[in-house]
Amino acid sequence: MKYKLVLFVLFTFFIFKTVGAQSPQILKTDTIQKGKYTLIFINQDASFDPALKQRMITTFFTVYPELAKTYNRKTARQVTFIIDTAYKGVAATDNGRVTISSSWMHKRPEDIDVVTHEVMHIVQDYGESTGPGWLTEGIADYARYKFGVNNEAAKWALPAYKSTQNYDNAYRVTARFLLWMEEKVKPGIVKTLDAQLRKHTFTDATWKKLTGKTVDELWKTYSEDPSV
Repeated sequence: MKYKLVLFVLFTFFIFKTVGAQSPQILKTDTIQKGKYTLIFINQDASFDPALKQRMITTFFTVYPELAKTYNRKTARQVTFIIDTAYKGVAATDNGRVTISSSWMHKRPEDIDVVTHEVMHIVQDYGESTGPGWLTEGIADYARYKFGVNNEAAKWALPAYKSTQNYDNAYRVTARFLLWMEEKVKPGIVKTLDAQLRKHTFTDATWKKLTGKTVDELWKTYSEDPSV
């Protein structure tokens, strides 16, 4: 019995030690409030540049209120940023929490407007939307294009049209298509699409109701003259 107890204690210690070693350590948590918005900044990276951190905070308080005013005044008042040393992507957003890869920001410190794209997802707040994911990401990159503070320095831009593209490629390809519609078809369409996606009233028929054309017909027209 004593032997089994010793084994159990050793096993429990090993499990906790292993989990502790695998879990990123929270080095510092800052809470910053400006006006009606609060940012909780959690840093797991001891080597993260304090100046870069401040730029990200400044970007949040620059773009988030503007995005809220433009698209969704009922957006979350509190947002959390996590500088994650284990995350392998670039960034991801869920339920008001933005996880950002510390590795990515070390490699691309000028890519500050990853903040703009990700907090637009918070503003979108589509929930269990039946809308297409490519449109969700396209709107977020359109918002980055319109509201971003450092796109040029980050060498981030909307791509020129290519015949190999399609409207459902998402991200920047879709964002440029949306920009073209704003300029050449129906000003304000992005705001309308965003509102419908949030209210879950968007359908495939939305394009024709708003523009008189299906999305395939719009893309064909765009491909014939994609200038913006």
